[in-house]
Amino acid sequence: MRRSVLLAPMLLGVAFVAAPLLAQNGGQPRYLPWGLELADMDLSVKPGDDFFAYAEGTWLKNHPIPADKSSAGYNSELPDEILTQVRRIIETAAATPADATQRKVGDFYAAWMDEGGIEARGLAPLRPWLARIDAVGTRGALVQLMMRPGYPSPVGIGISTDADDPTRYMADAGQGRLGLPTRDYYLLSGEKYVGIRTAYRDYLIRIQTLAGIADPAAKADRIIALETRLSQDQWTPERRRDPVATHNPMTRAQLTALAPEFDWTPTLAAMGLGGAAKVNVAETTAVAAAGKRLADVPLATWKEWMTARFISDHAAFLPHAFDQAKFDFYSKTLRDVPEQRARWKRGMGLIDGALGEAVGQIYVGQYWTPATSRAADELVADMRAAYREKIEGATWMDAPTRRAALAKLASFDPRVGHPARWIDYGGLTVNRADPLANDVASDAFQWKLQLARFPKPVDRGLWYMTPQTVNAYYDPTLNQITLPAAILQPPFFDASADPAVNYAETGATTIGHEMGHGFDDQGRQFDDKGRLRDWWTPATAKLYTVQADRLATQFDTYEPMPGVRIKGRLTLGENLADLGGLETAYAAYRRYVARHGEPAVLNGFTGDQRFFLAYAQAWQGKTREGALRAQLLSDPHSPEKYRVNGIVRNFDPWYRAFNVQPGNAMYLPSAERVRVWG
Repeated sequence: MRRSVLLAPMLLGVAFVAAPLLAQNGGQPRYLPWGLELADMDLSVKPGDDFFAYAEGTWLKNHPIPADKSSAGYNSELPDEILTQVRRIIETAAATPADATQRKVGDFYAAWMDEGGIEARGLAPLRPWLARIDAVGTRGALVQLMMRPGYPSPVGIGISTDADDPTRYMADAGQGRLGLPTRDYYLLSGEKYVGIRTAYRDYLIRIQTLAGIADPAAKADRIIALETRLSQDQWTPERRRDPVATHNPMTRAQLTALAPEFDWTPTLAAMGLGGAAKVNVAETTAVAAAGKRLADVPLATWKEWMTARFISDHAAFLPHAFDQAKFDFYSKTLRDVPEQRARWKRGMGLIDGALGEAVGQIYVGQYWTPATSRAADELVADMRAAYREKIEGATWMDAPTRRAALAKLASFDPRVGHPARWIDYGGLTVNRADPLANDVASDAFQWKLQLARFPKPVDRGLWYMTPQTVNAYYDPTLNQITLPAAILQPPFFDASADPAVNYAETGATTIGHEMGHGFDDQGRQFDDKGRLRDWWTPATAKLYTVQADRLATQFDTYEPMPGVRIKGRLTLGENLADLGGLETAYAAYRRYVARHGEPAVLNGFTGDQRFFLAYAQAWQGKTREGALRAQLLSDPHSPEKYRVNGIVRNFDPWYRAFNVQPGNAMYLPSAERVRVWG
């Protein structure tokens, strides 16, 4: 997917269905004349020197980032179109609800949009939540409150699929979120990071002052000191990508030995997990260290931390001064965004999290068509066939590994458009006059849903994105790829576009990419049943690892901003999926050409050139410095430029298509090029 955890990035295009659909509907592509925005190109740049600039240079120079955004590009613009569509749905539900669920959607939105009411109520909605923190008198009571919906905790406890038996759910625990985006913000030296930490302190003082809390400066200092100690023991984003290192199922006795301070038996019972025989602990040493902090940091300091974090986490639901303070730090200071987004736009995101499938069901009825579903299904089938050919022809794979890889490919479970069964929101209570209560109630409702599923077999029909989400994902424990309805439209999926464009955009950057995650450095450690199991022979694994290590080393050298480089290990899974998706989509495109004949030259570009240009334009984007810094420090996705240039320079057909030669800036000798499938 585009931005995710153990999922992946995505982008789009179409496959062999494009030409037949064009003949059927006689329509024009959104981007004329055949699916690319030719005016975005900069023909003064040689494609072999900077292919991203060649494909997007004019757009990069002339297209400003909107004042309320941290980035611009196709992946920002299409979601804005979806927001407008969703707004009509929600406002209609608010005005004339067709049922009780739509009334909840309308009430949730009305409570959020009632800025006058929020100001008039002042701190009254906040006080009961903070009073629960004030009432804590023991560490045991503190831990139990931390585990309640809405409250912060240095360790998160949840429910996920059991990696040993993906037909079952398992309770899990791992390091919690801190006030700054990642541990690096606490630990790195230099003027920039010192300035951020100073601004964070000012922010903590500001929100506590607004809440009428005494001595806010001293409390801010203690909070930051606590978070800094926690950050020192937290795992890096790179280490957290290791599915073996983060798979540590533990009995109650083992949990108690690891971190007795969390008093696991009563804590799990209070959460509704009393029947959990084991808990998987992801970042073991971080959880153990957090337990030690519970013991050696004064209870009063922990209560100060919980109070400030609760206020910060819910600032958007409080009077404007709180909301503005949070924007000023988290968006303006950290991400360089100068203006707050319109309130209605932020409301769409909140409803997506709270009642997303209720809105999605209406969205699908209005914007999803059987024809699009059939086209997407055909594209998935075509990409699966291309992957099969690649696996069968991979000379570096020995026979046992190839058989297992083909079995995994055959068991891929693609879901397209929307869930077959929708969430029932009957148990969610919405208060038209209290948006803060609604936010916590939404968290509590989602937790109750998870608890209800916990003792049952894993529900393979659940979706972790709503249909109106412009993204896609791969789940290794279920071996599923999920393509929401919203992603399957222009500019990423256009039935009237040139087949080369569709194969590159949907084929390479969405479907091929997501399928590629099944064989990246993480996904390859899960078998055809979704079990965390090493099914590779040592000889084949060694050959694969050599190529993966080389790609990580390449990306380690890229420096998108002065002093901050891409982390090759952190981004390896996404980069492997990008390269594997490109290789396989190109093979699928050439299969199409073999069936239909070599395509005509259009506007001076051959079919292969159009394929690679479409791949580059699918990654159209630019990002503000602060947001880029955050991405480089913690996001498993490389910046757009490097998802283009860093990938195509490893692919032989790109060299042939644009006659890239030694002396061009992007040229890599053949022996230095990384090949996933070849």
